[in-house]
Amino acid sequence: MDVMRRNNVVVTGRVGGPVVLLAHGFGCDQNMWRLVVPALAGEYRVVLFDYVGSGRSEASAWSEERYGSLEGYARDVVEICEELDLHDVTFVGHSVSAVVGVLAAETAPQRIARLVMVAPSPRYIDEDGYRGGFSAEDIDELLESLESNYLGWSAAMAPVIMGNGDRPDLGEELTASFCATDPGMARVFARTTFLSDSRADLKSVAVPTLVLECAQDVIAPREVGAYVHAAIPGSRLVTLDATGHCPQLSAPQATAGAILAFLGGAR
Repeated sequence: MDVMRRNNVVVTGRVGGPVVLLAHGFGCDQNMWRLVVPALAGEYRVVLFDYVGSGRSEASAWSEERYGSLEGYARDVVEICEELDLHDVTFVGHSVSAVVGVLAAETAPQRIARLVMVAPSPRYIDEDGYRGGFSAEDIDELLESLESNYLGWSAAMAPVIMGNGDRPDLGEELTASFCATDPGMARVFARTTFLSDSRADLKSVAVPTLVLECAQDVIAPREVGAYVHAAIPGSRLVTLDATGHCPQLSAPQATAGAILAFLGGAR
């Protein structure tokens, strides 16, 4: 299948400019970046896409075998880079996509030259000496609720994930995004996301990396940002004055500004 159609790839911004590839997280699609894109598009060639099973991707290309692991999503990223013949790419990944970017950079180092990890978490479950933010029981309950009543779970959890209770429109948007995702595919992506342990993969990162965390984030608490920063040699950690897990929506100017500052220093 044509990769451009499979992943609903959209290219915008400066023709011939340095490439920034924006990757969305669980339950979302490329529309989540719309408030950040204008700040990048003047100087950069911006590539957006939807993972298979999300947004306007080609659902017939989905398989549980491929998308039951984060490596399957990383393959999507690498194949998009190959299809567009992209090199020297800055990969900007939100939430679980931050780890997908790590895997893609390891697979295709000749194409991905920098990483921006927005609200990353390599492991959501607490363990001795590591705080991911959730107990194993928390994650079991989350997945059980999601699998038994996905639409109800979406309506309850999206506002919590988004934060910013004084801006209910943001929670409503994330709820709508979750609800637009096929429940069966979402269940697989959720298990892949919340049960993954990618901490060991962080040691493989050999490209300039920006870790962007939010000051308050119930999904990826600041201990996680500190862990990711410490695990990736030479990485830069920036704490956004933002609440919730989706700063590209709740604090787009600050998010774009941090990305641009990193790119300016990375060149």
